[in-house]
Amino acid sequence: MSDSSLPEFELAGSIWFRSGTQNWGNPRRMALLAAIREHGSISAAARDIGLSYKAAWDAIDTINNLSDETLIQRNTGGQRGGGATLTPKAIEILELYEHLDEVHQRFMKRLSRARPGSEQTMQVLQNMMVQTSARNNFIGTVSDVTLSQISAEVRLSIGEQFDIVSSVTRESVETLGLTKGVRALAFIKASSIIIGTDCANTRMSARNILQGKIVHLQSEAVGAEVGLELPSGHRIAATITTESLQRLKLTLGQDACAIFKASSVLLGTLD
Repeated sequence: MSDSSLPEFELAGSIWFRSGTQNWGNPRRMALLAAIREHGSISAAARDIGLSYKAAWDAIDTINNLSDETLIQRNTGGQRGGGATLTPKAIEILELYEHLDEVHQRFMKRLSRARPGSEQTMQVLQNMMVQTSARNNFIGTVSDVTLSQISAEVRLSIGEQFDIVSSVTRESVETLGLTKGVRALAFIKASSIIIGTDCANTRMSARNILQGKIVHLQSEAVGAEVGLELPSGHRIAATITTESLQRLKLTLGQDACAIFKASSVLLGTLD
């Protein structure tokens, strides 16, 4: 196949933090950390790097969820306001990233004469650059795998705080190399999560029931978003109907639980 249809090639790259099998940060998240350091405000930081307030809020949830300790402290002033500060660990990570990124950019300039491969190769690379649209992302360690002839149940320990159970195929377990001790990611769509208010006294078949407090509520004409903070500091978001929001009489600070089936949990590995 001729490469004449390929656009002009330009080499670009970015630097990611990785420790063993764990990815810590990407350029977009580091830009958000830098903007929060400068402005001390989520809304101002979001405007500075071209994110919506909601996207910045979600990114902070992800950053804190994927770290062993809180990196961004939020001081809420209502549903849509409040400040934010970086913890000493976050500042240390950001300063190291900025130093390494400066060195990396000098290195990239030296590779500016690189040439692409075939169009087919470029298309394969494009297909590999897939990002998940799932709202909730957690990183943990596989603590148990139960196999049957076709399916499998995988238990992922999120630190020492809580577990998430996923039901996948046996083939997926083998393909991803999911064995005890492997670091893995869990993805759960917000639309797959049910919000309950009296979970301790209710019997249900769902394998995953996470207790927490409501820290975010946003209601629109037909839908609503509910954010829970778990005792570990992790956050999880759910989308429900406005009718459900009103029927449950949900309020900020209220105890609630996030309920989702094991089959709603997608898994991925870091390698």
